[in-house]
Amino acid sequence: MYDADYDAPSRLDAPVSPATPHRQGLEYCTVRTTTERLAASLSAEDQTVQSIPDTSPTKWHRAHTTWFFETFVLGGHMPGYRAFHPDFAYLFNSYYEAAGPRHARPQRGLITRPGVAEVTDYRRHVDRAMTSLIAGVDLDGPCGLAELIELGLHHEQQHQELIVMDLQHLLSCSPTFPVCGPLPWSHPKPIASKEWIGHDGGIVEIGHDGDGFAFDCEGPRHEELLRPFEISTDLVTCGDWLAFIDDGGYRRADLWMSEGWGAVQANGWQAPGYWHDVDRAWSVFGLDGLWPVDEAAPVRHVSWFEADAYARWAEARLPLEAEWEAVAPAPGDPSASEVVEAAEAAGWHGAVWQWTASPYTPYPGFRSAPGAVGEYNGKFMVNQQVLRGSSLATPPGHARRTYRNFFPTQARWAFSGLRLARD
Repeated sequence: MYDADYDAPSRLDAPVSPATPHRQGLEYCTVRTTTERLAASLSAEDQTVQSIPDTSPTKWHRAHTTWFFETFVLGGHMPGYRAFHPDFAYLFNSYYEAAGPRHARPQRGLITRPGVAEVTDYRRHVDRAMTSLIAGVDLDGPCGLAELIELGLHHEQQHQELIVMDLQHLLSCSPTFPVCGPLPWSHPKPIASKEWIGHDGGIVEIGHDGDGFAFDCEGPRHEELLRPFEISTDLVTCGDWLAFIDDGGYRRADLWMSEGWGAVQANGWQAPGYWHDVDRAWSVFGLDGLWPVDEAAPVRHVSWFEADAYARWAEARLPLEAEWEAVAPAPGDPSASEVVEAAEAAGWHGAVWQWTASPYTPYPGFRSAPGAVGEYNGKFMVNQQVLRGSSLATPPGHARRTYRNFFPTQARWAFSGLRLARD
């Protein structure tokens, strides 16, 4: 496939510069640089290996997000643009049927060529072309180019979180439990308040209102009818989960959905993902290596099945996504000006994605966008559960109150946790 002697086009050799006049030029440079900061401390081996079919190598994420801009932006909006390499469209397409054939997802770790250095050259080539395009056209015109670039930037931010998730899983497979390294951003740590927020129910509006960016699955905005409920201000902690384990939570079939109980038995689950029994005490592998479980920290890396079983054990339930959105503050909500309010708000965003009881299905009136970008979310609206909020691995500025993340019910490598609700 990859030919190192291929004469990659080099005419677009202007440096990538944050001085690009349009606001989107600054945003483009910021997002693309953040991806490279995540990869900077990784070896070529770190960036190439794929630990399970659900994950992807860092090198692949870097190339795929570049392919997105090359295919959907430059290919259709920059006359005379020449693709960096003819094989890259096949190697780095993810699931866009309309964009052509692609390499099988479970075999992404077998792509040793191009190497990390060639992927870096690919990113630089596309970055030069993109900054040239952003500086030279009317992005706010009727062509929809600004919206397409914005989609590409949020797509890359999604992959930044995936880089962290996938790298943690990869390094967890090492018997030495190496440190993943610090993130190039930080989030506030949630502070326990041990309270419940009551809601009278009734008709509420949820979904994106059209102000600012959102993925297509976040709309249309619509009404939902809710029964009266309460939702916890606190995330479920590791200490809470230890009590669940000690009470036989992973041994009691009565707490589990049938398929979930089958997963417990088939996979030998005895604790959340990345937990290890070390000298008869639980330790957890995280971005900072293997350490004893912090009982005050939010529990992470639990599947929907585990979250649902825990909620049943706690004589509560998982919230509906409409309940979550009706109560949750927006990220960085200026109304949370008091210290106590800010502390309570911290757990909703930036700590852990929170499982809900809601299946990932389309909102009333949802329509996929025309063309290949319409494959972004709509075709995955089956056999998945919605998560709300954001995690410590979510890049700043990427969280929204209306954000709908989604994973299969058995997934545990995401930064997934929970908060409780009750009637």
